[in-house]
Amino acid sequence: MSSLKGQLTYAAYAAGWGAVKKLPEPVAVRLGRTIADLAWKRRGKGVRRLESNYARVLPDATPERLAELSRAGMRSYLRYWMESFRLPVWSKERIKGGFDGKDLHYLTEGLAAGNGVILALPHLGNWDLAGAWVTTELETSFTTVAERLEPEKLYDRFVAHREGLGMEVLPHSGGTAFGTLARRLREGGLVCLVADRDLSASGVEVKFFGEATRMPAGPALLAQQTGALLLPVTLWFDDSPVMRGRVHPPVDVPESGSRAEKTSVMTQALADAFATGIADHPEDWHMLQRLWLADLEPRSGPADGESRSGPPGGERP
Repeated sequence: MSSLKGQLTYAAYAAGWGAVKKLPEPVAVRLGRTIADLAWKRRGKGVRRLESNYARVLPDATPERLAELSRAGMRSYLRYWMESFRLPVWSKERIKGGFDGKDLHYLTEGLAAGNGVILALPHLGNWDLAGAWVTTELETSFTTVAERLEPEKLYDRFVAHREGLGMEVLPHSGGTAFGTLARRLREGGLVCLVADRDLSASGVEVKFFGEATRMPAGPALLAQQTGALLLPVTLWFDDSPVMRGRVHPPVDVPESGSRAEKTSVMTQALADAFATGIADHPEDWHMLQRLWLADLEPRSGPADGESRSGPPGGERP
């Protein structure tokens, strides 16, 4: 990415962080909705891809229904950004009251057992708010990974933002993240990973809404190697200021099979849990990029032929 483009990207996100934090919450909500509607009306590449992905989730939907859904999806996506920008100025009480989860006992009992817990999530709802709730309400820090972005100072700012919310953030590149995550789990810690998109050569092929895609092997491999509990989580919004969520039943390690076979079975189980949450709340699935293998073009560069210049559309850094 050119130096000028990098500077402009950083300036745009820095301005968002600075301005949105200072706005009263109702004003920030209206601003986010306005920006979302303008982006939707322009029908850029991200909006068109969002509709295409929704068509996989709802194959019988009419064009009118898909357009309606993509508008709601863009509003949900901008809600994610507006809330995330404002999290550093939210009080502890606001963060605690900003999330309402079902079946949280899987998480709390898993942490109490002391063998480590892995939470695996899709790009659904607001991952940052859920993480802030964990560190605030449960008073439990956790470790996650983030893909390096260009420009570097934008990546550094995202890392500092999340560390300020009580998270330990490891760079995805460099080859050391897996070992650190495994150590945290063996110490009885919590690891949280966004896990619905991995188009690298190491991704595990799964069936997702009836078609093939690849998802990361990391959650399943960590569970096998450390004995930690693997829990899928799905999140969604409603018309209130409170985000909802569900912790799904544990994904068990199969009793037999090779490591690759076990990883395949476990990753498919994650995909099935993600699909359940996405089908129930498709407008809150912020996938503005190509996902299914049938949509990909031959490539020799980045995993999907798209640059990693700033937060890709629908993918959280």
